Amino acid sequence: MKPKLRCYDEADWPQILDLWIATWSRIRPEIDFVARAPWLAGLFQEQRALGAQIMVAEDLSGPIGFVLFDPARHWLEQIAVAPRALGSGAAQALIATVKQACPTGFGLDVNADNFRALAFYRVEGFVAVGTGRNPLSGAPTVVLHWEPAGAPAQIAAM
Repeated sequence: MKPKLRCYDEADWPQILDLWIATWSRIRPEIDFVARAPWLAGLFQEQRALGAQIMVAEDLSGPIGFVLFDPARHWLEQIAVAPRALGSGAAQALIATVKQACPTGFGLDVNADNFRALAFYRVEGFVAVGTGRNPLSGAPTVVLHWEPAGAPAQIAAM
């Protein structure tokens, strides 16, 4: 079954938070993502106040993924898909939503050692345009950018 996409609702928060913790704990088990929950809550609040959008992918059991992005800055802040939904098409559907909202292109940061994500983004047409550091963990990151063929890059100041 193809995931259904819809706009985020405040009532989604507990499930979205659980999904985010499960997703990132699987990827980086050495980090306490429960302790980082206030950071994510603040990010959601701050980014929404600045005009960012949050889309939720769901199946019959509820939310299986989300994406937080700012179409004005052409930047994807967060994307997560529940471990149980890997391979469901949720990530592709969420990225397609961002591509539609940012048709001239957008960027994102990904941890340099998140090889599954890097492979996914490569398949989705992203290219590496720089490097950085995760502000919370200090881990190296790769700055990626997607643009449709022939479109000029529009990477916003970060």
